Amino acid sequence: MTDSLSRRILTITGQVQGVGFRPFIYKTALKCELSGNVRNSPEGVLIEIQGNTLSHANFDKALKDDLPRLAKIVSLKKKDIELLEGEKEFCILSSTAGEGHCVLISPDVATCPDCFNEMNDPSDRRYEYPFTNCTNCGPRYTITRSIPYDRPVTSMACFPLCDCCEEEYKNPLDRRFHAQPNACKDCGPKVWLTDNKGNEISGPQDAISRLANLLAEGKIAAVKGLGGFHLVCDASNPIAIATLRRRKHRPDKPLAVMVKNITEAGKLADLSENDHELLEGLQRPIVLAPKSSSYSLAPEIAPDTDFIGLMVPYTPLHQVLIKYFSKLKASPAALVMTSGNMSSAPICIGNREALKRLPQIADFFLFHNRDILIRVDDSVTRSVPEFSNEQAEKIDAPSAGTDFRTVFMRRARGYTPSPVFLAHGTSCVMGTGPELKNTLCITKGDQAFSSQHIGDMQNLETMQFWKEIHLHLQNILQIKPELIVHDLHPDYMTTELASEIGQAEGIQTTSLQHHYAHIYSVLAENKHTGPAIGFALDGTGLGDDRTIWGGECLIVDNEKLINRRLARFTHIRLPGGEAAVREPWRIARGATLDFGLDVDSLPLPEKFKAGAKMLDQMLEKDINSPVTSSCGRLFDAVSAMLGLCDTITYEGQAAILLEKIQDHNEQGQYFCPVKQISGTSSSEHEDNLNEICTGELFRQAFNDHIANVSTGIISRKFHKGLISGLADCAEKISKQTGIKSVGLSGGVMQNLTLAVELPLELQKRGLNPLVHRFLPPNDACISLGQAVYGQRMLELAKQ
Repeated sequence: MTDSLSRRILTITGQVQGVGFRPFIYKTALKCELSGNVRNSPEGVLIEIQGNTLSHANFDKALKDDLPRLAKIVSLKKKDIELLEGEKEFCILSSTAGEGHCVLISPDVATCPDCFNEMNDPSDRRYEYPFTNCTNCGPRYTITRSIPYDRPVTSMACFPLCDCCEEEYKNPLDRRFHAQPNACKDCGPKVWLTDNKGNEISGPQDAISRLANLLAEGKIAAVKGLGGFHLVCDASNPIAIATLRRRKHRPDKPLAVMVKNITEAGKLADLSENDHELLEGLQRPIVLAPKSSSYSLAPEIAPDTDFIGLMVPYTPLHQVLIKYFSKLKASPAALVMTSGNMSSAPICIGNREALKRLPQIADFFLFHNRDILIRVDDSVTRSVPEFSNEQAEKIDAPSAGTDFRTVFMRRARGYTPSPVFLAHGTSCVMGTGPELKNTLCITKGDQAFSSQHIGDMQNLETMQFWKEIHLHLQNILQIKPELIVHDLHPDYMTTELASEIGQAEGIQTTSLQHHYAHIYSVLAENKHTGPAIGFALDGTGLGDDRTIWGGECLIVDNEKLINRRLARFTHIRLPGGEAAVREPWRIARGATLDFGLDVDSLPLPEKFKAGAKMLDQMLEKDINSPVTSSCGRLFDAVSAMLGLCDTITYEGQAAILLEKIQDHNEQGQYFCPVKQISGTSSSEHEDNLNEICTGELFRQAFNDHIANVSTGIISRKFHKGLISGLADCAEKISKQTGIKSVGLSGGVMQNLTLAVELPLELQKRGLNPLVHRFLPPNDACISLGQAVYGQRMLELAKQ
C-alpha cells in the first residue's frame, strides 16, 4: 500500500513506565517504518507516529498482540495531527514531569528467565550477582519515590552506572534500556554478612555462600530481601525451627518455606496447574498447597494444617542463596522464610532497624546497601476449585482436570500497587481500613488502589507504617481524597487516624459498618451494581445495634446506598470479652450452659478448673459476657468443645484445626433451620430479622460428642450443616426480594470447605455467588468497601 502519509498522537495509560514499553515502541516503529517519537509524561506515554496506512495498521496490531512482559494498557486515545515534513527517524525523548498523572506503577516482579540464565552462566559478567534485573523484571514499587519512574527518583540514584551498564541503559535495542535498577557487581549494590552485633564476617565475594553453610549448620539469619527482611533457617531442622519459634514468639502458626524450583516444590506438595502458574509467574507469592505423601520437612513447619506454604526464588539474591544451600542438603532442600519482625510489628526494611530489632532472634545478618523505600511483605495465596455445576463432582479429587481460582490470604509483594478496576467512579476517596489485617485504599476515577498488607493496628510502629503508606500512595498517585471513610467502631486506631487527617487537611469523614464494608468490597471486585444479598462471615465487628457481629446476612444496594441486616447467627456469649477470643474453652462452656446442655459431661483441662467457677458466675450474672453473632466464634466454640483447641496462639487456629479433622466420607449433616425472630430487634430496620439457628449446630455436635461419635464425623456434619443453613437463608431471602446475587466475604471464607462448597450450594438453589478474586476475603478487603461506598456517597450528593 502506497497511500499518503498521516500523523497521529497516541496517549496510552496503564502500566507503561519502567516495563520496557518505550524501547518496545521504538523497535516496533522501526519495524513498521514509522517516524516520530515516544516519551513518558504525566498523562501517560505519548507517541507520535507518521507513516502510511499499512504502517499504522501494523503498529496497532503490535500494540495489541506483542506487548512487553510487564506492560498493561488501560486506555489508548488517538488523535490525528499535522504532518511533520522531512521527518525520517523515530526517537525516544526525555520524560516530562507535571502535576497529576495517569500512569500505573509496576509492582515488584520476579526475576525473568533471561536474567536467571545470565546468573547461572560462569562466563557472564553478572554470574551470581544478587541484584541482576532488566526491564522485564526486578524491583519497582519498593524502590520508587515518585512518578515518572526514572532512576533519579529510585533508591538506585546513588549507584552511578559503569560504562558497560550505561551502554545497556542507553541502547534502545537492549533489554536493559532504561531499566532503572540496572547494575552489576562493579557499580551496583553489594551484600555482606555480619554477626548479630553487626561485626562483618564476609564481604560480597562469599557472604551468601558462607551464610548457606551457617544455615545448614542450624543457625538462624535475618536476610534483607526485596521488600524487607526475612528470618531464615533450615526447614528440615526441628531444633532450628523450635529455636526460631521460641525467639519470635510464634509457637504454632505455620511458616512459609522456599525451595529451589518447581520440581523441588512438587516433592513437598500436590500442586495444581494454577499453583504452578503462581509459583513460576511474575508475582511468585507464597502458595498454600496440600502436603504430598512424600512431604519430608520438619513437622514443626505447619503442625496445625495439612497445607504447606511454598515459594520459589523471586529475586537473584534468593536464587543464589538457595542454590548454595541446596548443595549442602539432601533434596528437597528448603529454607524457612518468615517475615523479619517480632509478632505484630511491621517487617524490618533498614539495616540499622533490623540490627536493633532482630538480634535476639537472628544469629547472623545478610545485609545489602540498596535502600528499601517501601516495606512490602510476601503475598500469600491458595488455589481453590472454581465453582460451577460441572465441577461439583470433582471436589473430592480436585487435581483431576479441575479449574482453579486464586484466593488471596494476603495481598502484597507482586500485586500492589496494581489497582482493582471498578464499574464506575470519579471521586477520590480514602478508606482507612479495619483494626486487624489492615490495608488502606484510595480511589482514583474507576481505579481503587488497595495498599499492601499493613498488619494489626495495635502498636505505634504499625500506625507509623500506615501513615507512611497513606502519604506514599497520595504522592505517587498525585491525588488528595475528598472524603475519608472509616469503621463504625469509635476506638479503632483507624477511626482516630481518619479524624486526625480530616481535621488537619479539611477533609470530610464518615463511617461505614464493618460487615457492610465487606459486602461493598466483594460487589466492587465483581463490578456488580444494584442490590445483592451478602453473607459477611468473620470474627468481630461492631454492629449497628452495638453488639458484636460476625455471622450476618445483609442486603446491600451499592447504587442507592441501602444497607439492611436480614438475618444473623444465634447469639453466643463471650465470658471475659477479649479473653474469650484467646481462650475458646470459655466460649464453649458459655454455649454449653446457655443452650441447656450438661456442662459436667465435658472434661475440663486441669489448668482451667480454677477459673471455671468464676466464669460460670460471670455467665449467671451476665458480667463482662457480651453477646455475639460471630461465625468465627462459633467455630471456636465447636473446636474447643471437641477438645481440639482450648487456647489459641494465632488468629483462626481453632477453626483451622476443626476443618483439618473432617471425615470427608461422611455424607450426613446437621440441621440448621432459619426462623424469624419476634420482638427482639433493637432497630426499627430489623423488624423482620431472621436467625440462622447455629445454636442447633452446636447442640447436635455436643450430643454426638457425648455419644462418642468421632470428631472427624462431627466436624464434617457441622461444616455441611452450616453451608446448608446459609444456602437456605439466601434462598428464603431471594424468594422474598427477587435478588439472585449473593456476595460472600469475611475471614471465614478462607476456610477451604466453605470457599468451595458454599458457592456450589448457592448455585444449586439458582443463585449467583460472588466471591473475592483480587483481594483477600478477610479484613484486608474492608478498605476497598469503605472507599467505594464513599465514592457513591459523593456521587449521590452531587446529583
